[in-house]
Amino acid sequence: MGSKSLLFWALILFATFLATYNTISLLQSGHSSSTGSFDSDTDSMINSFDPIVKLRQKFSIERRHQRQGKQRLFHVAVTASNSAYNHWQCRIMYYWYKKFQHMPGSEMGGFTRILHSGTNDHLMMEIPTVVVDELPKGVDQGYVVLNRPWAFVQWLQRVPIEEDYIMMAEPDHIIVKPLPNLATEDIPAAFPFFYITPTKYEEVVRKYYPEHMGPVSNVDPIGNSPAIIKKSQLEKIAPTWMNISLQMKGDPEADKTFGWVLEMYAYAIASAVHGVKHALKKDFMIQPPWDLEVGEKLLIHYTYGCDYNMKGELTYGKIGEWRFDKRSHLLGAPPKNLPLPPRGVPESVVTLVKMVNEATANIPFWEEGK
Repeated sequence: MGSKSLLFWALILFATFLATYNTISLLQSGHSSSTGSFDSDTDSMINSFDPIVKLRQKFSIERRHQRQGKQRLFHVAVTASNSAYNHWQCRIMYYWYKKFQHMPGSEMGGFTRILHSGTNDHLMMEIPTVVVDELPKGVDQGYVVLNRPWAFVQWLQRVPIEEDYIMMAEPDHIIVKPLPNLATEDIPAAFPFFYITPTKYEEVVRKYYPEHMGPVSNVDPIGNSPAIIKKSQLEKIAPTWMNISLQMKGDPEADKTFGWVLEMYAYAIASAVHGVKHALKKDFMIQPPWDLEVGEKLLIHYTYGCDYNMKGELTYGKIGEWRFDKRSHLLGAPPKNLPLPPRGVPESVVTLVKMVNEATANIPFWEEGK
């Protein structure tokens, strides 16, 4: 009787072992199969009772969302010389990039200062930098901005860029809030400039954008900056942008017509040559003192001098009792704690000075004149 009882319990244990083994095998095959060997009922049953599976699914969904978000990230690229004038502007620009990069609503990825001096400088320890060659001596004819398209051509050819989009910016841009990606897969985004008027100069534009390519209205009223564009589009446009810039500078008529914005026209025309139209985003940027409020704008471009009397009245064209002008600091950085403008000066100018002051107060080793 005892031997029969032992045999009975042995059979029970063996059957239990087989059932457990089969269940584990089924679970392992279901998790390891790339096509999913579970039917939907089995999958739902296991998921509903297994917190480990639920947690793994949660992480998988989060990673998928991160991957999808990563596809919308854009790389911020700023071209610069190695002058003290560019140095302090780049440091302020980079400060605000870092402050907003990881805030909600930001789709800013990496940052590169494209240094077109051909040699390293001390800011490379502070700001991510790629050194590219400057144009051969004499080619720019004193128009240093011609190095900008040449710098982008070299950077795009030499450096692997993780992001699918690129934002072209300038040292004298201040990021005001977290920047979203304004571009789409097919349509880049750019700020429209009132002084870029291709139709007004159709005769000159036609030298570089012939009639068979389409109407002159295809040429957007933009420059290359600020703009957010698909990397693959910029890789096609950049060499044409460079070539047209050089051709225009060598053309007395084009050089005289377009003057200091020649390179901006070259970018707009090169884009049209490649059939690329930009979405025009007026809220991309403001330019004090002409734009009075920041509002929902994303960038401040401090290219113009801001001159006011102590009543808060603009005295443009005449040095004011109070002024902020980047050209006052051609040889080195402005001091910390610049005086705020008098009462009555537009909010855009007040915000600009406050943001410069915050940056200079927090950037390590900031020294006036350096």
